[in-house]
Amino acid sequence: MRTTKGSARNRAKNRLFKKTKGYVGGRGTLLRTAKETLVRAEAYAFRDRRVRKREFRKLWIIRINAAARERGLRYSELVNGLKQAKVELNRKMLSEMAVHDPAAFDAVVEKAREALAA
Repeated sequence: MRTTKGSARNRAKNRLFKKTKGYVGGRGTLLRTAKETLVRAEAYAFRDRRVRKREFRKLWIIRINAAARERGLRYSELVNGLKQAKVELNRKMLSEMAVHDPAAFDAVVEKAREALAA
């Protein structure tokens, strides 16, 4: 008796079309173009999960630098001072403090200043 991949193939196609739901035109409804589009989309998603981390770090550094310059220090001086003062705050937390809690950020900057002067 001849066997076919009928149900397995249909399941695979349904799975693929579920992922391409919302894509424009044939990209969401035609098998070949949907497959191509999905492969590319997943590649971009994989790449950009890593890029997102870089982008956020860049943003945090820009924010910290701006806040530090308002207080008379450059970013590199601030980070160096914090390292010498043995203050272990990551860039995300420093950025959040600079935006939402300026008083605490002022205290951190003073710690860095004292460590640089010593």
